[in-house]
Amino acid sequence: MKQTFYALLVLALAFTSCKSSDVNSGKSKSDPTYWQQHVDYTMTIDMDVDSYQYKGDQKLVYTNNSPDVLTHVYYHLFLNAFQPGSEMDARLQSIEDPDSRMVNNGVSRISTLKPDEIGYINVNTLTQNGTPIQYETAGTILEVKLAKPIQPGEKVTFNMNYDAQIPVQIRRSGRNNAEGVALSMTQWYPKLAEYDFEGWHADPYIGREFHGVWGDFDVTINIDKNYTVGGTGYLQNPNEIGRGYETGTVKPTNGNTLSWHFVAPNVHDFTWAADPDYIHDTMQVPDGPLLHFFYKNNPEIQENWKKLQPKTVELMQYYSKEIGQYPYKQYSVIQGGDGGMEYAMCTLITGERKFGSLVGVTAHELAHTWFQFLLASNESKHEWMDEGFTSYISDQAMNVIMSENKDNPYKNAYGGYYYLVKSGKEQPQTTHSDRYACNLAYGITAYNKGEVFLAQLGYVIGQDNLKKTLKKYFNDFAFKHPRPIDIIRSAEKVSGLELDWYLTDWTQTTNTIDYGITSVEASGNTTSVTLERIGLMPMPLDIEVTYTNGTTEQFYIPLQMMRGEKPAEGARTQLKDWAWAHPNYTFNIAKSKESIKFIEIDPKGLMADINKENNTYQP
Repeated sequence: MKQTFYALLVLALAFTSCKSSDVNSGKSKSDPTYWQQHVDYTMTIDMDVDSYQYKGDQKLVYTNNSPDVLTHVYYHLFLNAFQPGSEMDARLQSIEDPDSRMVNNGVSRISTLKPDEIGYINVNTLTQNGTPIQYETAGTILEVKLAKPIQPGEKVTFNMNYDAQIPVQIRRSGRNNAEGVALSMTQWYPKLAEYDFEGWHADPYIGREFHGVWGDFDVTINIDKNYTVGGTGYLQNPNEIGRGYETGTVKPTNGNTLSWHFVAPNVHDFTWAADPDYIHDTMQVPDGPLLHFFYKNNPEIQENWKKLQPKTVELMQYYSKEIGQYPYKQYSVIQGGDGGMEYAMCTLITGERKFGSLVGVTAHELAHTWFQFLLASNESKHEWMDEGFTSYISDQAMNVIMSENKDNPYKNAYGGYYYLVKSGKEQPQTTHSDRYACNLAYGITAYNKGEVFLAQLGYVIGQDNLKKTLKKYFNDFAFKHPRPIDIIRSAEKVSGLELDWYLTDWTQTTNTIDYGITSVEASGNTTSVTLERIGLMPMPLDIEVTYTNGTTEQFYIPLQMMRGEKPAEGARTQLKDWAWAHPNYTFNIAKSKESIKFIEIDPKGLMADINKENNTYQP
């Protein structure tokens, strides 16, 4: 039943601008050398729910905020990946550990798609300011030669007409997913590729990650009147969709269809899902957005989806407090897709889960609103910045909101990283997301090692400084495209420490951290402790000494190249700096050796030392 849905849609919010007045200009007040492109999409599609095909018209106003003259532009045609022989298909057949969702008995599911099951976007016409222009489809990229170069600061209008078909659900996009959701419409429209100081990012769609241009979206979806639609943006015509139609005062378009009109300000993607059996609930976040929940009318999942709603309110409040205020006036949690995936102002998740799993996947995907959506890093190149940072904050949130009460909520991430190091499959985090030799290496590097990056940064600069760093990072780079250097510079400005070494070793190499206690020697009432640096990656050291009388003493060894020390989080004895090039370091404890019960490097377990066996001393 859609009664609740129609009644509540009248609460839909009108189009409003979001934070960042400099977005349209492409400039940054904090960095006058920074620029970013801007797009405005006006799109209409006619959806045939029987053939899973649709016709689209797109008007795209592109603003060249770069200092460069552009002679070409490129569009992503993501749905073309779901065709036998595509690059995505080829990669599935060559990688040693293909995604289990995308293979059947070891065979690529894409390779067996029939013509009426594949995905495609076929461009019929394309003009630049009314002039037809040359274009060629190369897999998932449309290569466009401009009729006239686009000058710096110039706006141009591209008009496109295209035909498309939704593939059988294999990865993210698709029809009739495993849980019976009819349409998961992600990466469904011709999307202009991003151009920045590094040039064009017209990467083929092989399986992972995205990067988009900030802009405003105006989208009209003409679809069967029995379908409920949820996704990005604010619905503009709730009365036509809702009770106005039911009372006969508004006639359906073409008799059997309704037009759903959405607008979305300052986003870099637009996603929607539709199903004839969706239940739609809403819940208001105090001093925050209206939350929407779309899920199948399946009695087996309804209790969990009802219980999910107040937890999502708590999650939204937690992230807004810990990172920065959510700037939009709505957010939707939608059953669909093939697992969990983040999008503009919404997420698609599979919904037939146990309650803890349902909250967990929502916590992760909602956190992506901050890490990659608002802080729109190029996840194709820096996948660890979105997946890792999201994992960090969502593990933290789950620990609080689900009362997990873990001393170290990031412990599993550290364990995953250690496993990767021992496997011999690790590649630097600078590896492009599509260029990892295997999915295992990608997954652990992006999620686990990326999470450890932040958790360990807290160890290096102090937990209070890390909290301040995340907030500064958000304030300085929301609605932009931050790079790895930006999170480190935020941390440096907050802490006053030099941290380029941390970014270099952790993300650009596979250097490891390995410190050990090599000897503990008595000298009267003084004990001499000698440490060894075995791994190539430097770190400051926290050391805890436990005495036989039950008391403990904290020692701190600063890393000389940090040019400072993290704030003390309690009483501690600060020792002289350790210069990295020296492999050994000795310090004295003003106690007899007999009074020492235990010595431990990094007692809180936040330093990713790959060999814990040599981190302790016990007589």
